[in-house]
Amino acid sequence: MGWWLVYPAAIVWVAINALVIVMQRRPAASTIAWLMVLTFLPFVGLAIYMIIGPLKLRRRRRRRTISQRIVEEGVRGLAKLDTDAQHHQLAMVSIGLGGAPPLLAEAVELFFDGASAYAALFDAIRAATDHVHVAYYIWRPDTIGSELRDLLATKAKAGVRVRVLLDGTGASGLSHAFLKPLREAGAEVSWFNPVRLRTLRKRRADFRMHRKLVVCDGATGFTGGMNIADYHSALLAKDYWRDTHMRLTGAAVWPLQRVFFEDWYFAAEELLEISVVTVPPPAHEGSHLVQIVASGPDSLAAAIQKVYFTTINQAARRLWLTTPYFVPDDALLTALSTAALRGVDVRVLVPKKGDSRLVDLAARSYFPELVEASVRVFEYTPRFIHAKTLVCDDDVAIVGTANFDNRSFRLDFELAAVLFGTGANARLAAQYELDLVESKELGRAELLAMPFVQRFGQASARLLSPLL
Repeated sequence: MGWWLVYPAAIVWVAINALVIVMQRRPAASTIAWLMVLTFLPFVGLAIYMIIGPLKLRRRRRRRTISQRIVEEGVRGLAKLDTDAQHHQLAMVSIGLGGAPPLLAEAVELFFDGASAYAALFDAIRAATDHVHVAYYIWRPDTIGSELRDLLATKAKAGVRVRVLLDGTGASGLSHAFLKPLREAGAEVSWFNPVRLRTLRKRRADFRMHRKLVVCDGATGFTGGMNIADYHSALLAKDYWRDTHMRLTGAAVWPLQRVFFEDWYFAAEELLEISVVTVPPPAHEGSHLVQIVASGPDSLAAAIQKVYFTTINQAARRLWLTTPYFVPDDALLTALSTAALRGVDVRVLVPKKGDSRLVDLAARSYFPELVEASVRVFEYTPRFIHAKTLVCDDDVAIVGTANFDNRSFRLDFELAAVLFGTGANARLAAQYELDLVESKELGRAELLAMPFVQRFGQASARLLSPLL
């Protein structure tokens, strides 16, 4: 006998929750799956839903004053895009969703290894005179993690305002003892969405701050794929990762500062002061156009996903993607395939062996249909490649923290920098070609010859793609 015949009140309960889920306008498959769970496992299903079901995290925002400065400066950035209609349309996607316009950067520096990225980061922190804002998904208590902690403590003792924001899951390996020198020096440390039983009723446990972000004196900013861990540096780890990070200076840093202010407000419940010190006027106008795009589960807009989608559809000559986790939704999969079918040189570079067996299996389930559509798929063989980049034609590129998967686009708080112009594009393209030298291209015959057990495992893992 079904539970709905034994517990009449449960019928009302299921109906109410079913209405809530339907009104969330999820993809049809996801909606049906949740309805089945709540119908046949009502009480267990409720517990699961409270942990990983809600789509949106509600948090207070503080944008107005800093956004006014960004919009005013963005007028000049948009003016420089007026000569290229496609660039202007791409920029308008994020703007239309409430994001920042392209802003002028005085300098854009790209790093393709941890040693150079950390050296530049440490130099910027040493030069800071007013504040250093740091937000990381992963911070390991290893050599580089300890060195950064000690440097920040030194700056805090010298009177610089140091604020450190750590993800409640990714950086959970940091102990109270490890952070004690920071706090004793006067630095402020806060945790983003820590996993606690009392908070599960308010928000999902797996809404993570996957950003990597540092802002020094409001004028120098860092973002990209690198966390704080020895495995990013060839000087500190034998099996180091290949990754890409970037440094910005000038007005283009302001949106990074805004993102930190909002994340800090959510985690620490502190309103940081907006002034010419935290959002300083640029020393020079700059010649690099950069648009910072932020997304997260506090909005259903999926801004970074839409920016990728638009970029792919606008590509005319080449589209070179690097990602450690490749689990695209139907829209992005179709966009990549149709771009290749209309003659664009579409390439996808992934690690031969990732750090998640489940994600690897799911990713490889997409390769046969991509190759069938003339997309070229490569596996990077020397080590794990963690870079999240896209090279489009000769004058658009993306560097960010977001992987090419549903988790990054819809469930995690992420950042992406859209770089307009030939300079950064050429440097990223040159690195891409170097990476291909150490990669193996997957052919159609090889993919079709995979054993049934392997293909079944990939297809099964793909069923979980909305959560990966």
